[in-house]
Amino acid sequence: MSIVTNSSPLISLARIGKVDLLRNLYRELLIPEAVWHEVIEEGVGQAGVKEVENAKWIRVRPIENKELVKSFRQELDAGEAEAIALALETEAEFLLMDEQVGREIAHFFDLRCVGVIGVLSEAKRKGLIVEIKPFLDMLRYKAGFWVSDSLYLRVLREEGEE
Repeated sequence: MSIVTNSSPLISLARIGKVDLLRNLYRELLIPEAVWHEVIEEGVGQAGVKEVENAKWIRVRPIENKELVKSFRQELDAGEAEAIALALETEAEFLLMDEQVGREIAHFFDLRCVGVIGVLSEAKRKGLIVEIKPFLDMLRYKAGFWVSDSLYLRVLREEGEE
């Protein structure tokens, strides 16, 4: 089984210096060409570009069903559309994605989605990080990742950190 990601989890985790969590948790990720373009080519000079570009555990895979991507593009950007299509084509175990509309479309196709906060929670459960709060704070204040106050408090409560 494969795990596919769109740009957001890579960029968000790179901004807080934790892209390595993805490798440690999942060993290998698949990304479509549009995600490579968004992260590496459009992200020149941004956090995480070098880490992703040099990561041998991230494999770029082209999309076969261009028509499916085209239909998703009515609601999604290229990376999100291709990530969902790639997850479907590879029968991925799950899709790493945070964007609400993308997740709704993925769920329609019975794809399981995990977001950055889910990655952090899994990392804590597996002992890769001790606390989730510092990373939630970095996501909010350093990476510009929007986390509502209610979600923030709920995650801390669920992780026993309130």
